[in-house]
Amino acid sequence: MPAPPGGLLDPATIQDPEPFRAWLRRHAPVYRVPGTTLHLVATWDLVTDVLARIDDFSSNLTALLCTDDAGRPMLFPMPPGAGIQTLATADPPAHTLHRQVVFPSLMERRMRAVEGSARATARTLVAEAVAAGRVDVTAALADPLPMTVLVDVMGLDLDRDRVTVADLVGWAFDGTELLAGTTTLARMAALQSRAAEAGRFLADQLARAAPDPATGILGAVARGVADGALDPEAAVGTLVILLGAGGESTTSLIGSAIRRLATDPGLQDRLRAAPAEIPAFVEEVLRLESPFTGHYRTVRRATRLGTTDLTAGDTLLLLWASANRDPAHVAAPDALRLDRPNPRAHLGFGRGVHHCVGAPLARMEARVALEELLGATTRFALDPERPPAYVASVFVRRHAHLDLTIEAART
Repeated sequence: MPAPPGGLLDPATIQDPEPFRAWLRRHAPVYRVPGTTLHLVATWDLVTDVLARIDDFSSNLTALLCTDDAGRPMLFPMPPGAGIQTLATADPPAHTLHRQVVFPSLMERRMRAVEGSARATARTLVAEAVAAGRVDVTAALADPLPMTVLVDVMGLDLDRDRVTVADLVGWAFDGTELLAGTTTLARMAALQSRAAEAGRFLADQLARAAPDPATGILGAVARGVADGALDPEAAVGTLVILLGAGGESTTSLIGSAIRRLATDPGLQDRLRAAPAEIPAFVEEVLRLESPFTGHYRTVRRATRLGTTDLTAGDTLLLLWASANRDPAHVAAPDALRLDRPNPRAHLGFGRGVHHCVGAPLARMEARVALEELLGATTRFALDPERPPAYVASVFVRRHAHLDLTIEAART
């Protein structure tokens, strides 16, 4: 078997992971990361096989990929009882209960209710970016828009605690940095301290919330606590995950979509002329640049995956982003096509019981952001003086910065 083109944590792989993932799909679809008990799962059939075998594979987060002092990958075992398993990391029946508490406040009906305010926020942010002419669109639009909308959907009161949207963005990104795989143990300790700060803020918000789902997610979770469906610790853990995942996923999606358009003037013109095609474009971006590139699973008992024997306690990282480009599943997997017959047949938001509860919200925000940006411009392109860069993570596909030059629409 030929050697892989670089390592999982190599900077070049972080910026352009597809050559490494293509090697995995062809040569090692279940690949043990050297020196660890972590296995990367790279093909569509094997990823979906794991998702279907809940008796063999648990969603509980029991170990995290990080780096040792020499920069080599290692697994950091989560101490028993160190964290509450909620939503993305919970197994049924707890996961079912948690989702039932949150889901009514994230139904598409509520998405329609917040679309007007999301559009107003996007329009303001886009106008400021266009006026600048040269801007880091990550900081100007992709970071603040999702969190501003999430404050509304969750029903958070920022003024009382003197917390800003920028504070929430920082907390959300600190949480996903814990999962980045490139983080040192010393850095993880600092991030855990920041996560505790976010938890205290959300616990205070929850303690003051009326137990009424009509007021937003906070009210729905408060009702869940009042009804005994959630204990207070699990409730706060649920809110922390929603804050992190809700901010991270949409920020990553918007940034990836804008980068695709910035490098393709013809596609920009097509979507300006036919904005009804923007939802299909969003689905292709989700497939090609999955916001969360993977999620963990823990092996419950000795079993076999494909041709690989696994031991109880081993850790898997299901590579959504790799499965989405599996040529055995999708034709022309590296091509962006707006006419695919089943545009949502991807794992950009996970699958099955753990399909992202906030997917309708993320889709709406991305569509609105792109409609406003395309409508306010005649052209935008990557700034040649500052090439784009992704954050150093094997877990998320978010830009550290994405600088554009922008030409305003003619009036």
